[in-house]
Amino acid sequence: MDEDRPVLMPRELADYLADALRDHLEAVEWSGSELSLRTRPDSVLAVLRFLRADSQCLFSILVDLCGVDWPDREQRFEVVYNLLSIRHNLRVRVKIATDEETPVPTATGLFRSAEWNEREAWDMYGIFFSDHPDLRRLLTDYGFEGHPMRKDFPLTGTVEVRYDDDQKRVIYEPVSLVQDFRDFDFESPWEGARAALATQSGTGED
Repeated sequence: MDEDRPVLMPRELADYLADALRDHLEAVEWSGSELSLRTRPDSVLAVLRFLRADSQCLFSILVDLCGVDWPDREQRFEVVYNLLSIRHNLRVRVKIATDEETPVPTATGLFRSAEWNEREAWDMYGIFFSDHPDLRRLLTDYGFEGHPMRKDFPLTGTVEVRYDDDQKRVIYEPVSLVQDFRDFDFESPWEGARAALATQSGTGED
C-alpha cells in the first residue's frame, strides 16, 4: 500500500471506482450516504477482488451476503454483498441481478465468510452459486421442498415437521391450521385476541 496517498472520501471513492471499474459496472448508486455498485454475475468476482486489494479500497471484510426477491422483474433475484474497509473506515455495497437459472460465481475464494451466507441464499431463495465447495441447505431440513423466502412461497408453508411418539421418529404432515387467514382486528376467535379485547375495553372475564 502507498502510505502517502490520501484516503478518498466516499464521493471521491465513487468517482474513483466508476473509472477504475468502468468495464464491469452498470451503475454507481447512492442511498443517502450509502454507496452501491451494480454489476453483473460474470463481473462480480473482478469487482470484489479489486475492492479487496486496491490500496484506496481495502474492503477486506465481507460483512454480509444476502438475497432479495423481486418477483415482477425478469431477473427476479438480487445478490447483495456488504463490504467493510477497516483501514479506511468505509463501507460499500455490491449488487448483481440474476434469475432462477443463471448461476452466480461463488465468492468463497475471496472471502471465507461467503460460504455460509451463500448457502443461506441458496436455501432461502434458490440462488445457485457455481463452484461453491459445499452448497447445501443451511436453515431448513435436507428434505425440505422449495425456498421459503421467495415471495411466491405459501405463507403457511407446505408441510409441518413433528416428532411422533407412537412411531418414535420425526414425521412430515400437511400443514393444518384452524384458520387459513385471519386479520388481527381483535375479533378473531383466538384466545389471545379475546384477552386483549377485554383488556382494551376495561372489562375482564372472570
